Parts: sequence; C-alpha cells; structure tokens
Amino acid sequence: MKKSIIAAALLAAFLGGILTTLGAQSLLRRPAPESPALEKAKEVYEVLDKCYIGEVDEDVMCDTVAEAMVYATGDRWSYYIPAEEMELHMEQINNAYVGIGVTVQVEEENVVRVMEVVPGGPAFQAGVKVDDVFVSVDGTDCAGLSLPEIRNLVRGEEGSEVQIKMLRDGKELEFNIVRASLQTEVVSERMIGDTGYIAIYNFDATSAEKAIASVKRLQSQGAKALLFDVRFNPGGLKSELLRLLDFLLPEGTLFRAQDYLGRESVDKSDPDCVDLPMAVLINQDSYSAAEFFAAALSEYGVAETFGTQTCGKGYFQVTKPLSDGSAINLSIGKYFTPNGVSLADVGGLVPDQTVELSEDDQMQLAMHKLDPEEDEQLQAALASLK
Repeated sequence: MKKSIIAAALLAAFLGGILTTLGAQSLLRRPAPESPALEKAKEVYEVLDKCYIGEVDEDVMCDTVAEAMVYATGDRWSYYIPAEEMELHMEQINNAYVGIGVTVQVEEENVVRVMEVVPGGPAFQAGVKVDDVFVSVDGTDCAGLSLPEIRNLVRGEEGSEVQIKMLRDGKELEFNIVRASLQTEVVSERMIGDTGYIAIYNFDATSAEKAIASVKRLQSQGAKALLFDVRFNPGGLKSELLRLLDFLLPEGTLFRAQDYLGRESVDKSDPDCVDLPMAVLINQDSYSAAEFFAAALSEYGVAETFGTQTCGKGYFQVTKPLSDGSAINLSIGKYFTPNGVSLADVGGLVPDQTVELSEDDQMQLAMHKLDPEEDEQLQAALASLK
C-alpha cells in the first residue's frame, strides 16, 4: 500500500515539472491543463497531502513517479535514469571509467565473484585473480550487498586507494589497490587461418576507430576475409555505426531515420571501401546498431550473416537531462536499413544461415569462455569464407 501511495504522490508532485522541461526542449507535447491524467494526479496528491498519516521520502517519490511516467509509454527502450546513476550511464557511453579493472558476478547467497580481470589494470597488478570472492571493501562487509552497492564502494577518484579483502581457496587475502582511469574493451581481433576475426562488444565511443584499426592490422597480416562478431552487442551510437559502415562499404545509402515529427534523414557513404569477403555473427542479443551493422553489410551483398534472429530494436533514443541531475532516455524516432526495412516492424534480422547454440554454449560464449572449435556459429561462418 505504501509503495502505491508513494508512486501516486510522486506522479502528482513531478508530472507538471518534468513535462514542462521536456516540452521546452520540443521532445514531447505537454498535456493541456485539462489533461485527465494531470488533473487526476493533482487530485491524488491533494488527498495524500491532506490525509495521509505517514511520512513519504521525497527523493523516493521523485524517482518513482518519473520511472512510472516513462514506463507508462509502453516502450521497452525508453527508461528513466536517477541522478545517482547518471555517472555510470555516461561511463558506459564513453567506454571509460575509474575503478580497479574487474568484472564481477553476483551468485547464490549474494556471493560476489570476480569473472574477469583487466590485463595490466590496477587489480591485475595487485594480484587479484578470476574466481576471487569479495569479502569487504574499505572495511564494509560485502555480504548481502547488491551489485550497484559494491560497485559504488569500489569506484572512487582516480589515484585514490581502496582496500579490498578477497577469499581465494578458503584463504582471506587483502589487496590495497589504487584506482585508475580505464578503457572498456570495445574490440578484440585475431587471425583464424587466413580470416581476420573482429569482435565488436558495443557501438559506443571509440568503437569505430578501434574496429577500423583492427581491420587494417588484420589486412596487413594477410587476411583474405573478415568475420565480424556482434553477438551480445547491445548497440550504441549512430555516429560510431556510420563511421564503420562508411569505411567498409562502397558509395550508397547507409542508413535511414525518421523522427517523432516525421522528419526523414538519409546517411550515405563515400566510394572508398574494403574489398574483402565478409561474414557477420549475430544472435538474439544483437541490438540496435549491431543489427543494422549486419543488415547493411548483408543488403550490400558483401557479407552473409550467421547465428540466430536479432532482437529487432528499430527505435533510436536520446538522453534528455532533467533539472535535478536525472535524465530520460527516450525513444524519439525509428531507424531503417539501407533498403528501407524497419527491423522493429519485422522483428529483427533473420540470418542467412540459422545456427543454434545449446544453452550451455550460449552461456560460455557470453562469458568469452567458449572454445572456438565448439562454437558452431563461428565455424559455419568460417566455412563460408573459405
């Protein structure tokens, strides 16, 4: 009951202010004063303000109503970002953060286990290893803490020190680690026979630059074909996608878009391109820019696609900051492939060759632990490039 009251109160208190901010930025039509939703919100707030016997946390109210408002659109791609999470949001977009360089996973009974250690990073240099378990951070017991709570304890200012106790093989170890600015791994590359393999983990900042550099290095090593892997790629920035497509593809249309006002835009590439056979690995967790990357290469006839049908995220979002430091990541338009196909309307990109992985292999692949010889999607793509 209390949660419902808080949500209603928050809606009433902040509906007018947030919609006014967005309206001023020409993103949404602000409801008219007689809007039934606005009038009811005000009415509920007045009743709560006059009659409710308990106390309400104003900060909780603000975040709850804002989240509920965006949720009410029914759009799975739009979401509210509380002020305290904006720093993390920007870190993800910029592919950079200040920390110790580990990826962790919360397991049963709230055990926080190290899954990856960034080579050369602060934790690596201090001696932290994969499978170490967090015990405490600066004296705060990690038992029962959520992943965001532990992340907030570990993160801090660049150059500051954090004391972390870990459990390894039943023994408790203590590490004093100096936080540093780190780059998120965006692209990895290697030669597989005479094929250059390039995994692109997202399309956020620096992804195009690093993918292009990988292509050039692999070409210099004698690559006769290119295999791009965008499985589990959550998408990212249109600008990064276009830069990479422009580098790979010949002159023509790369991308089409239509915004909430019906305005259309078309992005084109120049004549320069990479003249090598290509293939792209996709799966159900290839989103947005990752899907359109594969679709563009496929429609140009330069690459076949392998794996499973992609997600079908065909809307694009902008992050609009609000006055209290929070923001809304809001869908404001629709993307189309070079041939004008909306992946949202067709339910995603269907691969040229569907290759399923077992549930266990998918899990191993997501954790970068699947042996290439056991990766049937990878092997199918390689076979096509011979």
